[in-house]
Amino acid sequence: MPALHNVLLLGGSGKVARLLTPLLLQRAWNVTSIIRDPAQVANLEKLSEGQAGKLNVLVRSLEDVTSDAQAKSLIDEVKPDYVVWSAGAGGKGAPERTFKIDRDAAIHFIRASAATPSITKFVMISFITSRLKKPSWWTEEIWQEELNTTLKALKNYYEAKIAADQVLYEEGKKRKDFAGICLRPGFLTLEPAGKVRLGKITVAKGTASRASVANVAALLLDAPGTKSCWLDMLDGDEDPEAAVKRCVEEGVDAAEGEPFY
Repeated sequence: MPALHNVLLLGGSGKVARLLTPLLLQRAWNVTSIIRDPAQVANLEKLSEGQAGKLNVLVRSLEDVTSDAQAKSLIDEVKPDYVVWSAGAGGKGAPERTFKIDRDAAIHFIRASAATPSITKFVMISFITSRLKKPSWWTEEIWQEELNTTLKALKNYYEAKIAADQVLYEEGKKRKDFAGICLRPGFLTLEPAGKVRLGKITVAKGTASRASVANVAALLLDAPGTKSCWLDMLDGDEDPEAAVKRCVEEGVDAAEGEPFY
């Protein structure tokens, strides 16, 4: 029986991606995981042991993807219907590396995915304060604090992520059968998966378990009727399945208030 879905996982050796991979495989989906370091192949391949889906690990450098055409070439090779971006420079190297990966390569894959009719969902892992304007559900104090702390400390990363998040949102508007979903967690932790806050959240500071981020990403890929949206996420008190169902059914979109909304 053919796999239900083929997922292209960009940045497959990251902590969230490693937690997401088995969640996709256990759904009997096939996953192609893109990583940079060949030394990590064997460890990643262990994630597929005993799983219903198949895992293919490809060694490629996202930093070398400098055009939509190059991104499209990898997409055409893998033939996914879902794409997940969980890659990033991780603050390593010069600022230019952050822009080459978190902004430029991300945008090339977003545009190439949106231009591929067989791809119907793209999930971007971003962060909760990647935005240009204060949302109406935050106080001015919260926004000013974020501007003066998180966004100042992570200036290059912030500028790279918001650029990619904006392009994903804009590309998501162009095709009714393509959902560009931006999942935006708070401070990432190594705690086990648990209950969440999801959607428009009235605070900007808080933790988000990486295992919960992976779980919610899988649920969003699995959920029928998901539309393009931004969803902020923290640890909380709602069952993740119920939170995803609510956000999808209510059309929750935390991009509200952005200039491109």
